[in-house]
Amino acid sequence: MAEIAARAYTWFEMITITEKAAAKVREIATSESLEGQGLRLRVIGGGCAGFTYDLYFEDKVGEMDETYESNGVKLYVDPLSHQYLETTEIDYVEGAHGAGFKFNNPNVKGTCGCGSSFSV
Repeated sequence: MAEIAARAYTWFEMITITEKAAAKVREIATSESLEGQGLRLRVIGGGCAGFTYDLYFEDKVGEMDETYESNGVKLYVDPLSHQYLETTEIDYVEGAHGAGFKFNNPNVKGTCGCGSSFSV
């Protein structure tokens, strides 16, 4: 069986997660007994602008997945989603209207009024 060489990414290709978001991921993983699992990042069709983000804990890396580690959190991205997420930074924000993970994605060309979907 042939070995797949890991691809080296330059700083501008990376998908990253802030320390605040990483701390929240670790907090959730601990409370849900999911320590050791990575965070799956996906872009799926839907929403009024065309695409939405999806993230969840995953314990298996797909054969074609791109893998990253940022602030101690393993990130898994399928090839289709990767093209939309390249150079994205994931943050965790808290405010008067609630709290959640925010994708700071420079590839986005527009968002819907509610901010839950985007176009590229």
